Order: sequence, then structure tokens, then C-alpha cells
Amino acid sequence: MSFKNYLKQFFKLSIPAILGQIGAVLMGITDMVMLGNVSKTELAAVGVANQIYFMFLVFGLGIMAALAPLVAATKGANKNTDCGELLRAGIEISFIVSIVLSMILYVFCENFHIFNQPYEIEVIAKRYLKMLTISTIPYLLFIAIKQYSDGLHLTKSSMYITLAGIIVNGLLNYVFIYGLFSLPPSGALGAGIATLFTRILMALSFVVYVFKNDVYKKFLPNLISTFNTMPVIMKVLKTGIPSGFQMLFEVTTFSVITIMVGWIGTEYLAAHQILIGLVAIVYTISAGFSIAGSINVATALGKKDKLAIIRWSKFTIIIISISTAVLTVSLAWFREPIVSLFIHEHEVICIVFETFKIMCLLLMIDVFQTTSIGLLRSLEDVKSSSYVTLLAYFLLGTLLSYYLTFIYDMKLYGIWIGISIGGLLSNVILWIRYFYLLSSLKNKIL
Repeated sequence: MSFKNYLKQFFKLSIPAILGQIGAVLMGITDMVMLGNVSKTELAAVGVANQIYFMFLVFGLGIMAALAPLVAATKGANKNTDCGELLRAGIEISFIVSIVLSMILYVFCENFHIFNQPYEIEVIAKRYLKMLTISTIPYLLFIAIKQYSDGLHLTKSSMYITLAGIIVNGLLNYVFIYGLFSLPPSGALGAGIATLFTRILMALSFVVYVFKNDVYKKFLPNLISTFNTMPVIMKVLKTGIPSGFQMLFEVTTFSVITIMVGWIGTEYLAAHQILIGLVAIVYTISAGFSIAGSINVATALGKKDKLAIIRWSKFTIIIISISTAVLTVSLAWFREPIVSLFIHEHEVICIVFETFKIMCLLLMIDVFQTTSIGLLRSLEDVKSSSYVTLLAYFLLGTLLSYYLTFIYDMKLYGIWIGISIGGLLSNVILWIRYFYLLSSLKNKIL
């Protein structure tokens, strides 16, 4: 296949994935922008609640992330009916995991004081977190179907539903946050209610779309049969649980440092949330390329095409390197008008600009780490990324952040330097591991 054909196939898969990723992030950014116009306390409280929520939700997302490479490899091996079995297993897993996570999150809602946040932030964050907890079941159902669809190289469907979800979420935000149609202004609670309704509509829309669309029919014969799903569930969990722990360690790192930022002060916490939002914008675009690359590699693995695996790996790395460089430079160039969209308080804006350079460094580190993890997952290697993320990113990064922030009094700058050092070490180890596996493919496949 020529370079032009590689490029065409790559962008055909990646562009919808990117737009879908951006859409998911824009929902969160919409909440931040609207709440930032209410008060910095509302903004900071939602930031803390989101970090705590994702600290648990991400384990479920990690398990679901195993679905796309497995479906892609199964499709590459021309086992179409087995793809339907993977979808059914994914749906069952999503319900079990979401119920367990919701129970855990409810306990933390009722004991929010353990996070040692200022009282005014605790009150607002607790109400918002309860709404997110209720929305976990429809959200993981949506993610399960999305992963299945992505694995079939059908990324447009989730893109359309996600983009529609942005519009719905924005409208509902406006109604509930500011108070329309005789409803009282509800601030962060209103944003949580809007998120709940949006996620329910997105999940229902995706279920209807998959079962009514002819494109999916040849992959669904075994979906509603009475076959024993336990072997398929165990197959997904074998890859999904280590993947869940890897994502848990990574997101827990950001959740822990966000809680530490709350100890510094509300202004620093608001600035930290804006920086996280800016990272998310660029990160999700590059992550879309990573998704496309890992799905193509997994499909080639299912076909046992060693040459295609190597070519898709190299192609993914080149595209992500170029896109990340361009996007990071663009973000730095337009930082002033972008930051002004979030908040207008001078003190918070100054803190953001002081930390901007190290944020750009962490952005590039995080993108390449995610790419290496995605490519390793496509080769069915998930344990190494779990161990490395735990040791280098979570333990080392968090400890360094605490040390630089509270011992050397570097405040928010110290937080971001510490986590960048941990991420850099994690990157080096994961890429060495990936290239080692790539070089040994000949013996594994042949």
C-alpha cells in the first residue's frame, strides 16, 4: 500500500475519532466556561469534583478501552460473529462496573470532608458529584458501544452522537446553570443535571443506531443469543483490568495533585483547572490519532501481517509528532485570547501564564505516553504500562510534586514540574518496551 493510501485510510479513521474526542472534552470545557462566568468558587468546585469522579470512573474506561483492539483484531481475522459476542460482553461488563463504581462514589459523596477542601468548595462539589455518579451507568454503556464501533473502523457514528451531545449539553447547561423557564439558577448542580440528561440521551441514541443500521448487522448475529458470555467476558477483562489500572494510576495522579493544589488556595485551583482544560484540548486531538493508529495495528495483528504492523506503528508516530508540535505552538501563540474564555480575574490569569511553559512540556510528554500505551495495548501488552505508570508517573511524579510545592514553596509551578519529570521517565521506559516488542514480531508471528 502506498503512502498516499496509508494517509487516506489513517485520516478516514482518525478524523471522526478526533472530533468525537474533542466533543467529549468540549462538554467539560462548556461547563467550565459557563461556571467561570458565575464565580471562581463554582469553577474550582467542579474541577475538584471532576478529578475525584474520574479517579474512579477511569478504571471502567480502561476496561472498556480493551474492547476496540480486541474487536479490531477479531475483524482483521474475519471472525465477524465473534465481534457481536464482544459487544454483548462489553455491555454486560459496563453495567456491572458502573453499578460498583456508583456505589463507591456515593460513599465518597457522603464523606466528602475527607478531601480537606474549603467549606464553600465542598458544598458545591458534593452536589455536582452526586449528579455525575448517577450518570455513570448510561455513560459506560455509551463507551462500550463506542469502543465496539471504533474497533470495526466505524468511528463516524460515535462522532455524530457526541457532537449532537455537545449541543444538547450546552442548551441544558444554559437552562439549569443560569435558570430559565421559571427554574432557579443552580450553578454547578445545574451543570451536573445537564450532564446526566445528555449522557442518557447519548446512550439511548447509540443503542438505537447500532441495532437499526445495516452496516452493523453482519457483526451482530450472536448478540441476543443464549450463548455463555463468561469466556468472552474473561477475555475482555484479561486485557481490560490491567488497562483499567494503568488509566487509574494516571488519572489518580492528576486527581491527587488537584487536591494538593486546593491546599494552596482557590486562585491556584482555578488556574490549575484552566491549564488542565488547555492540555485536554490538544491532548484529545493527538489521542484521536493514537486511537486510529492502535486500531490499525490491532487489525494488522489479527491478519498476522507483520509488515503492516511495523508500517502503521511508524506512520502513527510520525503523524502524532507533527500534529503535537503544531498544536502546542498554536496554543502558546494564542494563549491570551484562549485563557480569557475561561475567566477574567487578573490574579488567576497571571498564575496560568506563569505556569504555561511547563504545561506545554507536560502536554507533549503526556501525548507520547498515551501513544505508547495505545500501541502496546494493540499488541496485547497491557501489564508493562500498568507497572510503569504506577511507579514512574503516580509514585515518583506525585512525590516530586509535593516536595517541590510544599518544601521548596514553588506552588503550582512545582506541581507541574514534578509530574512532568515522572511522565518523562514513564515515556522512556514505555517506548523502549514498545520498540523491543516491535523488533521481536518476526519470531512471534512467523
